[in-house]
Amino acid sequence: MTDMRVGGVVPRQARARATVLGYAMKALRGLPRPVRRAVLGGASAGELPPVADFVRMLEIAGDMPDSGPTHAELVGRFPEVAGVEVDEPEIDGVPARLYRVPGRAAEAALVWVHGGAFVWGGLGMAEAHWTGLMLAARGVPVLSLDYRKALRGVRFPAASDDVLAGWAWAVNHPDRLGVPAGKMHLGGASAGGNLAAGVAKRLRDGAGRTPASVLLAYPAVHPELTGWDEAGLAAIRDQADAVYFSPAWIRDLSVHYAGAAGLTDPYAFPGVGDLVGTPPTLILNCERDTLRRSGELYAEQLRAAGAQVSAHLLPGAAHGTLNEPFSEAGSRTIELMKEWLAPK
Repeated sequence: MTDMRVGGVVPRQARARATVLGYAMKALRGLPRPVRRAVLGGASAGELPPVADFVRMLEIAGDMPDSGPTHAELVGRFPEVAGVEVDEPEIDGVPARLYRVPGRAAEAALVWVHGGAFVWGGLGMAEAHWTGLMLAARGVPVLSLDYRKALRGVRFPAASDDVLAGWAWAVNHPDRLGVPAGKMHLGGASAGGNLAAGVAKRLRDGAGRTPASVLLAYPAVHPELTGWDEAGLAAIRDQADAVYFSPAWIRDLSVHYAGAAGLTDPYAFPGVGDLVGTPPTLILNCERDTLRRSGELYAEQLRAAGAQVSAHLLPGAAHGTLNEPFSEAGSRTIELMKEWLAPK
């Protein structure tokens, strides 16, 4: 996310600023990554503008400028990923990347979905690319999926359908991932965690083969955030290096993504409705993240439904650890995922 604090800005000014930012971001996306990084600097946190204005900015910009590490920088820091082969399989119009080490046997594979509040992000962001590289280097092939964003009239279930199509391709092409379909897992981060959990629910209800397990990193699986008091929210809001998702912002995003009627849809928001029969689930929450309440509540709901759950809190971490490859929290997130998928 980019730093766009809006405290005290009237709606008309915020909309105008979003429009200007949209064109600025569009121009910035066309510049070399070092330039993008220099311009954006550390502006990756803060309180977000209203959802409608945030969407306006992205519809103009096309996407957020990627200022994360390049592939060469990732190989320089993590030389073990140099041997990972990256392919781009054709999956019914769904952009995807397949990460494998040629000739290396695997015990598990992961179909993975990046986040981005349903409205931004792609296969090149660290949350997608670095995750695929690191897990593949550790013996877990990864099929990383993109999906249609909730922009220009696109709404649920478009993104969910894309993830379902990607999952179906994976289970129908076990030779490409190097493991039988029964050893394939499904996971995602943030909004991607929502999509993965929602598709797992659709699979449970007859849409296809269920995954061996579900992996959710700092997920948003409920249409609204509950359980916060003002002091708890303020403690996160006042952190200069943390993205702040207010309960009102999350509800507005949920309405934008699925429509008001969709707030009770159990596939749009998997924390809604019956969870009996959910596959074993790993949930990784970040301490300095308002969305952690959704992950915590989901763990409670799954346990009550009789599902196997392993939940971890990353101390001191802000939302989006997998977009921070050079951080301790990012590396810890990868290790917890690998331990779940392929325990030693």
